[in-house]
Amino acid sequence: MRVLVVTAVPVERDAVTRAFGGGTGGSGSGTEVSGGDTEVSGASTEILSLLPGAELHRTGAFDVLAGGVGPAAAAASTAFALASASPAAAPSPYGLVVSAGIGGGFAPAAPLGSLVVASAVVAADLGAETPEGFAPVTALGFGRDRFTPPPALVREVASATGAAPGPVLTVSTVTGTAERAAALRAAHPGALAEAMEGFGVAEAAERAGVPVLELRAVSNAVGPRDRAAWRIGDALAALTEAFGKTAPVLEGWHRHDH
Repeated sequence: MRVLVVTAVPVERDAVTRAFGGGTGGSGSGTEVSGGDTEVSGASTEILSLLPGAELHRTGAFDVLAGGVGPAAAAASTAFALASASPAAAPSPYGLVVSAGIGGGFAPAAPLGSLVVASAVVAADLGAETPEGFAPVTALGFGRDRFTPPPALVREVASATGAAPGPVLTVSTVTGTAERAAALRAAHPGALAEAMEGFGVAEAAERAGVPVLELRAVSNAVGPRDRAAWRIGDALAALTEAFGKTAPVLEGWHRHDH
């Protein structure tokens, strides 16, 4: 079983591949490689051409892609990668898709540097504004606003990494005020984090019949934007460590496990 990991940007992708002994430099490099093999820390990472400006980094059973920022880019990149998988391009079909990266955490449940694994992948701003407030797309009578990763896999990843399990919100506009943070908390009790790609990745995976998982390292608090308080480097390091611990779980997981 191959695992497709989709991040938003190259620096997140590199943080993931470093867990497997691969990567393209330091935590801030984001260096693109056009083709061939790279030997990093004793592990071979094959770079495959997938889309113009996007490469698939293959290390062992894991293919890692920087698919772009936001749910639309994430959905398109994930769908293309899944559709491109073939016996010629991969030893076996993808059995799991993982949306991964850094994100904002709802304090105090998800402090800076902590890990969150999604028990639900929720589209927090997909719907309509009404005189009574925001109505999710499901309340309008069509579509869906959440996906549920395999509960057993969520539990195993949480146990292996120490990640807190809980809903992770997908937003198209990052929260920047206390009022918006409070509104999200009220609409989604128990939500632990927000990011911009999980629902797009899940939408594509669902249409391909592949289970999805979302794993986030918290780089900032959801609320007013205080760049001085962000801990992006710490979050990227936590993401690398998390995938080092998660890899054996994902490699040993089977879709029939519950």
